[in-house]
Amino acid sequence: MKKSLLALALGGLGIGVTEFTIMGMLPDVARDLNVTIPAAGYLISAYALGVVIGAPFLVIGMDKLSPVKTLIVLMVLFTVFNGFSIIAPDYELLLVSRFVSGLPHGAFFGVGSVVASRLADEGREARAVAIMFSGLTVANLLGVPLGTYIGHHYSWRYTFLLIALIGLVTILALKLWMPEMPPRKNRRSPLKDLEIFKQGNVWFMILLFSVAPGALFAWISYIAPLMTEVSGISEKHLPYIMILAGLGMFAGNLIGGKLSDTFSPAATVMVILGFQIICMILIYYTSFNPWASLGLTFLTGLATFAIVPPLTVLLLHSVKSEAEMLVASLGPACFNIANALGAFLGGLPIAMGYGYTSPEWVGVVMAATGMIIALLFARKNKRQYS
Repeated sequence: MKKSLLALALGGLGIGVTEFTIMGMLPDVARDLNVTIPAAGYLISAYALGVVIGAPFLVIGMDKLSPVKTLIVLMVLFTVFNGFSIIAPDYELLLVSRFVSGLPHGAFFGVGSVVASRLADEGREARAVAIMFSGLTVANLLGVPLGTYIGHHYSWRYTFLLIALIGLVTILALKLWMPEMPPRKNRRSPLKDLEIFKQGNVWFMILLFSVAPGALFAWISYIAPLMTEVSGISEKHLPYIMILAGLGMFAGNLIGGKLSDTFSPAATVMVILGFQIICMILIYYTSFNPWASLGLTFLTGLATFAIVPPLTVLLLHSVKSEAEMLVASLGPACFNIANALGAFLGGLPIAMGYGYTSPEWVGVVMAATGMIIALLFARKNKRQYS
């Protein structure tokens, strides 16, 4: 693996730990701050909202910098903002902290996707992007369980300290291993870059990214109470459950990258979403059985993360513009709209008393809607993407 891609993966590791660890620590945070679990779930939505707002504005604001310098600045902001969560004294300030720590997330992955595709060998762009996103999957495989263990047995504040340390290591890796790249030539006014929104494919991508991944977040946002309250698994085993989910995500990310370089990205997205729907329905009907629940944790992790590489490649190839980094930033920004929607909508039936399996039907609806959008997109672009 190229060291430059490894530096991007380290950034993905830090981002993955801060985004997903909170889900395994929801009961601990809720208990410590004296709020309900659905209220603690809004910490997930606040982070996602920060990603959505930060991605386009930070990319446009740093347009004069080279891609490498942009990545370093974004990771500095990531490290500082996550540091706020270490000292947040109450729920309200932690909510604000989660929002600001999400600001650099989308911009980092947006710029990083373009950089990874430039560094890739010909015909292996999706796999290079998958290497960057492998940081997210390693986070779910190792970082999130470790952070969950620390948060459960010591303090969730120590988990955010770990996240800040990963940020510092990433800054050093980017500075030492990433080859310098010139800033974009013939820079235009930011208003000119915004002309990408006149393209129909952009709106298909916005809708697809904003809805389809919501199945992941409707499921994983409430995985802790699902496992403890429904499957009857002890809280002390939650870190191992997160490892199992992370192992599935790791495998899914690699499988999704290989499939996207081999088959049509649009067709790959639709097949993966169909598999997600099956997993969600099975969770709803079998989660009372701990062994079935554990098996589906792996399979659902695989299904929900296999979609990331094909979605990213589909975005990069479907929108024609010189503002490639702004285009790429739309993916993680809208992915976190799905994050916010999945966590928020998944919490509604719980709050209404339908139990901790009810978010799975939210996931089914979001995945099915994503399939419809992907099908319409493929028909619109039949010659290229069908």
